[in-house]
Amino acid sequence: MSARSTVKAIQDLMRKDSGVDGDAQRLSQLCWMFFLKIIDDQDQQLEVMQDGYRSPIPRRLQWRTWAADPEGITGDALMAFVNDDLFPTLKELPARALSANRARVVRGVFEDAYNYMKSGHLMRQVVNKINTVDFNDLAERKHFGEVYEQLLNDLQNAGNAGEYYTPRAVTSFMVDRIDPKPGEVLFDPACGTGGFLTCAIRHMRDRYVKTVKQEQALQGGLRAVEKKPLPHMLCVTNMLLHGIEDPGFVRHDNTLARPYISWEQKDRVDIILANPPFGGKEEDGIDSNFPAHYRTKETADLFLALFIRLLKPGGRAAVVLPDGSLFGEGVKTRLKEALLAECNLHTIVRLPNSVFKPYASIGTNLLFFEKGGPTKDIWFYEHRVPREQKAYSMTKPIRQEHFAGCVEWWGGAERDGRVVTEQAWKVTADEVKARGYNLDIKNSHTVADDHGDPVRLLAELEAAEAETARLREQLKAMLAEALL
Repeated sequence: MSARSTVKAIQDLMRKDSGVDGDAQRLSQLCWMFFLKIIDDQDQQLEVMQDGYRSPIPRRLQWRTWAADPEGITGDALMAFVNDDLFPTLKELPARALSANRARVVRGVFEDAYNYMKSGHLMRQVVNKINTVDFNDLAERKHFGEVYEQLLNDLQNAGNAGEYYTPRAVTSFMVDRIDPKPGEVLFDPACGTGGFLTCAIRHMRDRYVKTVKQEQALQGGLRAVEKKPLPHMLCVTNMLLHGIEDPGFVRHDNTLARPYISWEQKDRVDIILANPPFGGKEEDGIDSNFPAHYRTKETADLFLALFIRLLKPGGRAAVVLPDGSLFGEGVKTRLKEALLAECNLHTIVRLPNSVFKPYASIGTNLLFFEKGGPTKDIWFYEHRVPREQKAYSMTKPIRQEHFAGCVEWWGGAERDGRVVTEQAWKVTADEVKARGYNLDIKNSHTVADDHGDPVRLLAELEAAEAETARLREQLKAMLAEALL
């Protein structure tokens, strides 16, 4: 059975269980079960390859002990084991000796995980399906990783869970333009399910990783934080599926909860790739971690302040920000002033409102900047929906090839040969300063839609309203006559 068929069969089984409600819960349930199977497969491999290696998970709780036998524990006994032993123990798993990091990963995943299933018989069937996947088989794991990413894509249908997902075409384009390399420190401070991380891993492996040492440099340079339990668990499992031996770098924490001044030189990074949450959803007091002139409830602004601080000299960033960050005043103005003074904001790619549908329908922008010298010129590129469709949607989402025109225009790593086109234009930093640091600069080549002469349109509206009133009176008369 293929990985996709296996996952579909598992989802169908879970739909029969009265305790699992909706896509988000199904994915969460799938995730902790896959996680335990992957960890156990890896543990068995490490036990062979490393002298003295011991799994941090107690033997009675290891997947091979309670899950591997298709005729093993089931029904009420399985439910009692999972709810009363497995979960309580893994939530408090001690971090000891050589496997301390691995223990912290397991504990971090289970701290906020839940068993939603109520039927031990259905769970046994799910477990048996999972047992058909060998995560130590590289080809099988790669295929399963692709299926898993499709599941994360499906999160867009799972209510608020959609906020954790950035379209893969967008993450791939941003990673491709930033071009991370093994040995560089790459940070995503609000990583969600790990989309930027997986794209960066693939990018580096496809282009630069030829040796074991380079792979170690790749894995050693990854940094990430996610504050919400579900995406944190999804991200850690995603990293395991992408061959990351120690996903402990994905911390379950709130990046903004750390005081701004506590980020020191040793915390600086080479690359930031991020789609920070926006909309002012942080708890009270978080903004007090920042200098007074940057304090705000808007999370996107707080993250931008942090990005500027965290980049090393020569470091580069690609981040997603809403339109409001471009034209906003107050703190936003001070942030843009700092950004242009400390970084080279060389490119802004303006995206249509429909890119992040269905869970967000606001204009977004991709900002590319480098730490070091001040900004002199900013290039804007307007990404347009393909002519054959009105907007991006669930059935017709943005795809990698839709960025081909921008990639061709970009000018390579040095951004050479850029020219003004119907979709690209340039402004100077002085022009932006003269506008009060308003970066919401429209494409002057776009012809405004001609909606007609206002006087004529108003006359047509009044005529239509008069006709509507006449028909309404006529219908009233007909009804009155019918009732006589």
